Amino acid sequence: MHELSLAMEVIELVQREARKSNVSAIHEIEIEVGSLCGVEADAFLSALELLVKNTLLEEAIIKMVHTPGTGKCSACSVEFEMKHRLDTCPECNCFPAEISGGQEFRVLSLVTV
Repeated sequence: MHELSLAMEVIELVQREARKSNVSAIHEIEIEVGSLCGVEADAFLSALELLVKNTLLEEAIIKMVHTPGTGKCSACSVEFEMKHRLDTCPECNCFPAEISGGQEFRVLSLVTV
């Protein structure tokens, strides 16, 4: 379950950045999780909620932004939503030439106290 280690990394990152700015607590954190990034969003959120105790994020509101996967067909150039990496074009059943969305996993914003 790599979601636990990702949650630890996010907490460490946020605390490191907060210390640089002499922040005493985080009020809100917004995290983007793409549907194709390989992170189970619910497991990550559960791990994060468990690990924030006694950190600057302990009282923070955690917001998750879910980004859908999008691909562009290699044969007919149709752009389509992807729920899985192996999804094919709904028009011609070909694989995408490129995946242009849904691979994101990042901290979007922090609101400090």
